[in-house]
Amino acid sequence: MEKLDVGFVHTLTVLRKIDTGYVLQKEASDVLLHKNEITADLEEGQQVKVFLYQDKKGQVVASMTIPTVRADTYDWAEVVEVVKDLGVFVKIGLARDFLVSIDDLPKIERVWPQVGDMLYVTLDKDKQDKMIAKPITEGVFEGEWETAPQDINHKPISGRIYRTDREGSVILTEEGYRGFIHNSERKEEPRLGEWVKGRVIDIKEDGTINVSLRPLKQVGMVEDADEILTYLEDHDGVIPFTDKSSPADIDATFKISKAAFKRALGKLMKEGKIEQKDGKTYLKH
Repeated sequence: MEKLDVGFVHTLTVLRKIDTGYVLQKEASDVLLHKNEITADLEEGQQVKVFLYQDKKGQVVASMTIPTVRADTYDWAEVVEVVKDLGVFVKIGLARDFLVSIDDLPKIERVWPQVGDMLYVTLDKDKQDKMIAKPITEGVFEGEWETAPQDINHKPISGRIYRTDREGSVILTEEGYRGFIHNSERKEEPRLGEWVKGRVIDIKEDGTINVSLRPLKQVGMVEDADEILTYLEDHDGVIPFTDKSSPADIDATFKISKAAFKRALGKLMKEGKIEQKDGKTYLKH
């Protein structure tokens, strides 16, 4: 019996109609087209183009819905469930959802995708020969991005995170540009699959871009000052930092650089809202 490849589009012949749908055939292989996967009435002997995949029991079944995520294509798929110690499930438009294994997700669980995030995936098989969804890798994506024009430098940009690690995050923008967000250009590490908004800070020779998720210094100073005030109010009006504190301590608490911290403190002191003494910063009442 011929083994039909799952994850691909095939043309099969309608063998007969049954209570649960249709039985399709290609040479000696029979495949069920369940009534939930039918988009039009069929007749015996008719040829029909279908997508083949494994159902939850591992049986090969057919769908008249042709998903954009297949074994030979990549596309965005929505995360519909997160399962601790297993991975996340994505929906591609079929009767079942597909697992993105924990092995293909960030090691730090707090940057896993959440329900509603989107992953750029293809279909593959795991070691047990079960169909799964696999996120795109840098090697596959190499050279497939659109070339960014020079006139977008310093302009706002939006897109979705498709790779993330300690060094930085990689974004695919809505225009199709590949962007890198260095860890110094983000307050927190974005989730895989998260939609983010930033600004272009450099355009590379290969047409990719560098992106910052931090606001401009003028805007950031106001935001940072507000955060410091809130922190002071929540900690009895005192923090064990001044503009002489170490960058590591400042970053660990406020997720900002020492330079940004000093700008924010300078603003607050100029406004008469804080004072520094004995290695600490105090809220003035």
